[in-house]
Amino acid sequence: MSTKPVLLVIAHGSRDPRHAATVHALVRRVRSLRPDVRVETGFLDFNIPSVQGVLESLAAEGVRDVVALPLLLTRAFHAKADIPAVLRAAPPQLRIRQAEVLGPSPLLLSALERRLYEAGLTPADKSSTGVVLASAGSTDPEAIAVIAEIAREWRHTGWCAVRPAFASAGSPAGFPRTEDAVRALRELGCERVAVAPYVLAPGFLPDRIARGAAEADVLADVLGAAPEVARVLLERYEAAGVPVLAAVGA
Repeated sequence: MSTKPVLLVIAHGSRDPRHAATVHALVRRVRSLRPDVRVETGFLDFNIPSVQGVLESLAAEGVRDVVALPLLLTRAFHAKADIPAVLRAAPPQLRIRQAEVLGPSPLLLSALERRLYEAGLTPADKSSTGVVLASAGSTDPEAIAVIAEIAREWRHTGWCAVRPAFASAGSPAGFPRTEDAVRALRELGCERVAVAPYVLAPGFLPDRIARGAAEADVLADVLGAAPEVARVLLERYEAAGVPVLAAVGA
């Protein structure tokens, strides 16, 4: 049995079958990059296996060390409350360390640009293209501030302009929707407007982002199983997995 901690990727889950399919594709890429690391997947809701079920199975096998990695782009409610609660209920013989969420990371910006280029843009288009950084949205001030800061940083890499947008109706009033940000970039004078979904997998909110991008020139795909995303997962695993600390519930 490997002495390395098991990497447990924790996804939210969705009724949309594209969500789980994308998560599994990402996990397969992670496994291909690090065949020496055992990687498992658990879902908080809607899909199986559940996080609790995976943890119980690992404990029954005699696994001791687990790195639980939230498949999330910001530290919002799920990372701060839901996931720690599930991990505290894990079998006591498991030593679990919760890794940091994926964002922010320069690799994720690279993945966003990859998706934009795959959608038809070229590096030569950057200075004349405004980009909408379209996230799922949150009521968490920390998560919102992170998205705004990513947009500011990305603007400095050569785009005409970058504006954040939020798909969730639960985001605070006054925060722009995707369609609002598209129009704002038009009014700013950008030659073309592209929408870059800052989301990991298809589903209800990504579909809302796509509808809001109707007036844009380019709509990129979700981040999905981009190689840069897989590398971020492994970076977070390495940062959390050595050494593995005491059990979450200890």
